[in-house]
Amino acid sequence: MTDQPLAVVAGPDEHALGEELAACGVAINRIEGLVTADALAEAGIADAAYFVLTDVEEATGIPVAKEKNPEVQIVTYASRSLPEFVATVADLAVGPELLDAATVAEELTGDADDPAEPADDADGSSEP
Repeated sequence: MTDQPLAVVAGPDEHALGEELAACGVAINRIEGLVTADALAEAGIADAAYFVLTDVEEATGIPVAKEKNPEVQIVTYASRSLPEFVATVADLAVGPELLDAATVAEELTGDADDPAEPADDADGSSEP
């Protein structure tokens, strides 16, 4: 078993969020076609850190994913809004027109550049 987090990606992923997550060290399992309970189980949702949905037409998979793994972080990355019945279940809903896939992946994984540390004084201390 690896310490690498897992993302289950469902939908066409035309903006390559799966690839960007992989570049941040996340293992990717994809669901092609309908997001069913069986498809989620086969993709490893029980052990996944993230469930990434890029097709809001498959939003019925969101509560199923949460039922199988209450700790999974639900992320939708699509131009269309989520249906109201699942909008409150998603942890993050963002459109590709607002944030690019690399930024979303970095924010999810904590891989974004850390803010600069305060500069040390000339004597090497950081005290005022």
